[in-house]
Amino acid sequence: MLSDPLYMSDETKAMLSIDDEPISEQQSPSSTTEESPDEIASHLSLDASVVPYIGQQFVTHDAAYEFYSQFAKRCGFSIRRHRTEGKDGVGKGLTRRYFVCHRAGNTPSKQPSLKPQRNRKSTRCGCQAYMRISKISDGGMHEWRVTGFVNYHNHELLEPDQVRFLPAYRVISDPDKTRILMFYKSGITVQQMMRLLELEKCVEPGKLPFTEKDVRNFIQSLRKLDQEEEGIDLLRMCKSIKERDPNFCYNFKVDSSNKLKNIAWSYASSVQSYDIFGDAVVFDTSHRIAALDMPLGIWIGMNNYGLPCFFGCVLLREENSQSFAWALQVFLSFMNGKAPQTILTDQNAYLKEAIEIEMPDSKHAICLWFIVGKFPSWFNAVLGERYTEWKMEFYRLYNCENIEEFEIGWHEMVDNYGFQTNRHIASLYACRSLWALPYLRGHFFAGFCTAGASKLINAFIQRFLSAQTQLAHFVEQVAVTVDYRDQTSELQSMQQNLQNISFKTGAPMEAHAASILTPYAFSKLQDELVMATHYACFQTDNNSFLIRHHSKTHTGGDRTVTWVPHHELLSCSCRMFEFSGILCRHALRVLSTANCFQIPDHYMPLRWRRTHYSVVLGRGNGSFDDQSEKVKTLQLMVSDLLNEAVKSKERVELVSMEVEGLLARLRQQPVNKSRQMEFIN
Repeated sequence: MLSDPLYMSDETKAMLSIDDEPISEQQSPSSTTEESPDEIASHLSLDASVVPYIGQQFVTHDAAYEFYSQFAKRCGFSIRRHRTEGKDGVGKGLTRRYFVCHRAGNTPSKQPSLKPQRNRKSTRCGCQAYMRISKISDGGMHEWRVTGFVNYHNHELLEPDQVRFLPAYRVISDPDKTRILMFYKSGITVQQMMRLLELEKCVEPGKLPFTEKDVRNFIQSLRKLDQEEEGIDLLRMCKSIKERDPNFCYNFKVDSSNKLKNIAWSYASSVQSYDIFGDAVVFDTSHRIAALDMPLGIWIGMNNYGLPCFFGCVLLREENSQSFAWALQVFLSFMNGKAPQTILTDQNAYLKEAIEIEMPDSKHAICLWFIVGKFPSWFNAVLGERYTEWKMEFYRLYNCENIEEFEIGWHEMVDNYGFQTNRHIASLYACRSLWALPYLRGHFFAGFCTAGASKLINAFIQRFLSAQTQLAHFVEQVAVTVDYRDQTSELQSMQQNLQNISFKTGAPMEAHAASILTPYAFSKLQDELVMATHYACFQTDNNSFLIRHHSKTHTGGDRTVTWVPHHELLSCSCRMFEFSGILCRHALRVLSTANCFQIPDHYMPLRWRRTHYSVVLGRGNGSFDDQSEKVKTLQLMVSDLLNEAVKSKERVELVSMEVEGLLARLRQQPVNKSRQMEFIN
């Protein structure tokens, strides 16, 4: 209903004439409405019982507000509390309240401020609709009565399907907050939360009584916690986990104010995995915990089935050499002082300095995907249409066979694309020995340089980074993700083992490798075996061979392989085995020429084998004095038992019968309590 001054009574005009307020402080509380409740109800197609009227009584002012709010919602507007008045001045008790349309009043002028201000548009337009209630005392009883009511608006009223978007009616109920909190801890997105709630409530998409923005604001309110309290809760959570799992590892550092500065942690399964697969590690420090704006570092490896495995986490207050050095020291302490052969990181000068000090014997390299991820912002605008062409040239240089070829090609690329003064190109060239393959092929990378590896790792990390939870719960959220990843790895490993192996060459070496290596590692070796047949082999002296592709008529691309049969020593100038742990086509061609029907045992590394518990069995000259080593061995044996059992129904039945008998005998064995505590500790 639009208001029109021509249709207002003199009394109403007088009430609205002072400072554009809905009602003047000097005005009598006995003011009346312009229309009766029946007339208003008729105009708005409402029942008269829901329309306010002069003299209407309420037990409390909150009841009056709720009644007027429901009326406003039916009409197409919302209300707010505007002004309160006390009897005979301040401190005499509340005697009068005003409820006004949400568009009442005018936009206040902003005061100059040094602080940045949000440029928010106001919806106020001076609307004069209001309801006034006054407190009436009669015989010691108190009640609230409507003493003023005007329902004229100088703006369009909203339709029923629009009014629900007004902030006053976008309310998240307590049960919905509980559900959102549960979703929030599980790490699902806000869009997914909204869809799940729509399905639970059987409402159409977009028909919930709140919006995505409301949910985000609610989640943000959960994050606004005191950082000191968050740190205390996080330490309390780590201590609780340690009490439940003595093998859980954590360490922390506080500042001079005794506030949490850094904290790192790892799980028992992570330490066990690192013992086997910790030869090459990615230390990803490119993420942050948004709630506290803290850098997050994650250590990740690659298992024998080509799947990522979690090693540990660290939260740092600052990104500097001292913080990274502390993180590396703690990580090594978790892993019993064992440093990786290779550690891959982002391009970070502080981290590079810390690694040189704390892990001097480890090869430090920069993950290519961290570099390539910055290319669009670095080169897209500079190169324009030539960006895609340049990117292909960069990958060609990255994969160059030798350093000389890379150096020549790099300088040609700089000249061709006019990069003589480009600071990003200069920075990449300065650290080329940390990312370009010609400089790295002599070091073990466990397949981390492939595009597929980067996708697997990013997908793994995003599982717990998407968890929008309090910091104290983050440790548990990571644990859940790691446990899920471990279960998924077991399932995928089982699925790989169940797949029928298709032999491509028929060579005895192929069958031998298939029986030892995991399907992931075997597929890599099999590709090399197939390509080995495309090469010619020329013996140059007793132990040296020249390997050349059949299509080559010149020496370019030749490889030199050394083979010492007596000691079963094999090496190739391409250094693929040192880089990946998989023999190259050139070495396999020499083995074939030398009439070898099996690949020498030490050229099928334990980290790529199906049964890798022999790593633990062979440690310490066969001694099992260390009980934790026994547990690791047992866990690995159980995993392999499961993998072998699921290959057929008969195997499952056999294993089930044997395990039942073993468990029955095991339960009959006495348990030495003191020895049990010693074992646990």
